[in-house]
Parts: sequence; C-alpha cells; structure tokens
Amino acid sequence: MIVPEKLKAGDEVRIVAPSRSAAILSDEGVQQAKAQLESLGLRVTFGQHLFERDMHDSTSISNRVADLHAAFEDKHVKGILTVIGGFNSNELLPYLDYRLIRKNPKIFCGFSDITAIANAITAKCGFLTYSGPHFSSFDMEKGQAYQTAYFKACLMQDQPYHIESSLQWSDDAWFLDQENRTFYPTEWKIYNEGNTVGRVWGGNLCTLNLLQGTPYMPDLKDAILFIEDDEMTDPQTFSRDLSSLLQSVSSISGLILGRFQLASKITEEHLLFILQKHPALRDIPVMYDVDFGHTQPIITFPNGGKAAINTAEQEIKVLDF
Repeated sequence: MIVPEKLKAGDEVRIVAPSRSAAILSDEGVQQAKAQLESLGLRVTFGQHLFERDMHDSTSISNRVADLHAAFEDKHVKGILTVIGGFNSNELLPYLDYRLIRKNPKIFCGFSDITAIANAITAKCGFLTYSGPHFSSFDMEKGQAYQTAYFKACLMQDQPYHIESSLQWSDDAWFLDQENRTFYPTEWKIYNEGNTVGRVWGGNLCTLNLLQGTPYMPDLKDAILFIEDDEMTDPQTFSRDLSSLLQSVSSISGLILGRFQLASKITEEHLLFILQKHPALRDIPVMYDVDFGHTQPIITFPNGGKAAINTAEQEIKVLDF
C-alpha cells in the first residue's frame, strides 16, 4: 500500500466538497478554519466549485468531480481536505478517473459521508486515505488541541504513534455556540480483551455499507475495523447495519467503535446487547467509545494503514500510515 507524502510547512492544501457545499458554512467559520490550518504552516486554497449550492446543499456531479481531479492533478497541491460531510459523495464513484488519481497519490482526509469516496480511492488506487477532521472541523475552538495533535501525528510526521484518549468529549452543536458547551469525562471501554496487528479500514458504518456489492468496496478480510455512526442511527438500525458489514467479510481481527451521539439512543446496555449477538466478536479484541465519529474531538486514522491494538491495556498504536 502506498503511503502519500506527509504534509510540511509551506505545503498547499486544497479544500474540496465531494458532498455538501461550503456555502452552508458561515464566512467567519471559513476564515477561522483557514487561519487554524495556516497556523500549522499550511497554505489553504479552495476548489473552483466549493461554494456552489443546489437544493441538496451540494453541486453537480460533474463540478464535484472536476474539483477533485484538479486537486489530484495539481502538482502544487500536497493534501486534500473535504469541507464537510453530507449524503452524496458516493454519487461520484463511477465518474472518477482512478488512473489519474493513482498517478498522483496525496493525502485525502475527511470523515462521515466522505467514508465512501475515501475507501473507494484506497481500494481502486492502492494508496492510503485518512479518516479525520474536515476543513470545517478546524473552526471548532474547545477540543481543537487534541484533534489537531492527532491530525499532525498522522499527516505531518512519519514516526509510529500511540493514540490516547481525550480528557473530555462533547456532543453539542459547537458550530452554533462555541462558548456554551457541555463536556463529559472520556472513558474508552472494553468489550473483549485481546491484541492484534492488522490493516485498518472503516469510517461511517452506514456509508461504508453503501459500497457493498460495488467495485469500490475494499477487501476487509482480517481487518481491524474502525466503525462509527451518527445521530441518524438508532439501536435497531445500527444492529442491522453492523450485521450486514460483518456478513460481508469472512473474518476480521479487531473492532474499534467510535463514540455514539446522544441522539442515537444507543446506550451502553443497548450496545452490549448488539455486540453479544455476534459469536465472531467473542474471540477478537473489541473496544468502544473511542475518540472518533460525530462527537468531538476526533482522532485521524489511516484507511489501509496498519495498527496494533491491545484492548486490555486500551492501547492503539498506528504503525503504517
């Protein structure tokens, strides 16, 4: 698996919108996110169609594809960040020029709906993509230090690193009110003890499942799955979606679950009930309430990279990224 060149001070990072448009963001939020990335020494540029907006808060397939192709083809661009998630990045998959993208491997990072396009690029082009903050995520103030630290650890240096839990987490609408926020103590939790080393695949569960039966689904055999879902799920929907993913692969070597949003109503009791249904999860390391997904702050992890996990010690070490 090819590892894209890491970002360094002075590098140009292109912001693109494969899903929702940047037009849903405030002007102040755009400027604050840009300033935060520039404080890391990065130079921020925007895709031509980034701020266009249709009735689905997006723009045409052809315009979104054009911005992605331009970002991968431009030799000055060293990294690509998605502006935000949404619902429709999978619309682009049949229209991408994977030959062009394969010839220009570079950092591509986002999460949520971006799971579809990131996993497809890695599967089709053979280089790592990254589940991590959107451009818009850098507008967040409280919790930003943890989020930025793991963005830098994964994308701006090349030494293996350990992921440790945040001190506290939040599930509020920080983008509406940066000051009045509610935080809770962080506690990663163990369902099944064990340790393993394997390739990491995953992201947003319902989005990843959109790739089943298509040429864009990665080979998950013996993978360590990093899986999360958002407030639109619920216990029964998550249970069904998890079953579908587990049935699509002969074996996995570990499962790490991102923290659920409060609105999902997936309590610890519900989650344990769901996990206990699956005999395949009783003999592999499984951990949950980890810092990725739709609560804040989040880590960055490599799709297609390698990690070592020891759930008994709550250890995650990223080895190949």
